[in-house]
Amino acid sequence: MIFPRLMGVFSKIERIDSENVFAPKSLRWMVVFFAMWFSLDWLSATDEMGEYVNAAPVWDANLIDTVEQIAWAGFILLVLLTAYRLVDYLDAFIVVEGDDMAARRSLASVAESIGRLAVVVVGFFVIAGLFGVNLNGLIAGLGITGLALALAARDSVANVFGAISIIVDQPFNVGDWIVVEDVEGEVVTIGLRTTTLRTGADTMVTIPNSNITNSPVENFSHRRFRRIRPSFEFEEDSNAAQLRQFCESLCEQVLADPRSTKREDSWVRVTETLPSKITVSTNFYCASSGKTQREFTEDILLMARARGNESGLVSHEPRRRAQM
Repeated sequence: MIFPRLMGVFSKIERIDSENVFAPKSLRWMVVFFAMWFSLDWLSATDEMGEYVNAAPVWDANLIDTVEQIAWAGFILLVLLTAYRLVDYLDAFIVVEGDDMAARRSLASVAESIGRLAVVVVGFFVIAGLFGVNLNGLIAGLGITGLALALAARDSVANVFGAISIIVDQPFNVGDWIVVEDVEGEVVTIGLRTTTLRTGADTMVTIPNSNITNSPVENFSHRRFRRIRPSFEFEEDSNAAQLRQFCESLCEQVLADPRSTKREDSWVRVTETLPSKITVSTNFYCASSGKTQREFTEDILLMARARGNESGLVSHEPRRRAQM
């Protein structure tokens, strides 16, 4: 019952295939080492009196004990190796169908980093125990050493807390397009120490998490709409009636377009008059889509050109004025 459900979760992640997840070679050797250890442990089992329970010994007991320890150590090492490899697939349990997939991907990115660190730390203590190291003394020594390391690695600790802040506050998620510290790009991964962005030039930029939490972050992916603000310059001899006709006709045509949003905040107005030119500025909005913004901007420019010709306005040309 549990296995089919587990397979159903794995099947939702396209990049997972059974060969990588179950690592047949690793599992095969794991089973071999476990079977060897279990068999030797069963054969060499003794009762309270020290008598063999299952069979009389026909081998060198010390040698068999050494082989048994090697088999157990091999089994544990392969378990740790498999666990480290399976950390990459934590997103199979986090990034499944549901709401707020961007937040789930961000959580999976940090969870993988924490999972790797946890496997390494646990593996260190387990391997130390296999080699007969006194874990109580080791832990006590690590307490003092850890304090010294924490003081020496304040930036690394700050980066870890920065990662936690990013996950809790969610100023951005994996896949968002952001600007931070003059770096603009798509969030690729959020790790324990750094966050990686892919820029528009397809380069990878790594930023420490502590820098991100202490800097303003501009998130373009959270925009509800996009702003379009082209401006137009006309000759200074343009009369008020022509300019008013241009502003009214252009604004009316743009607002009639179904791509236009926030109509109450959209306008076309004369914003500057100089001895050499008159400037007409505009302010329009469209849906938060790069494609829609580019296409709508082009159409607004063409509309303005047509409305200017209809109104009898002449575009400002500095070179023409210099020749005159």
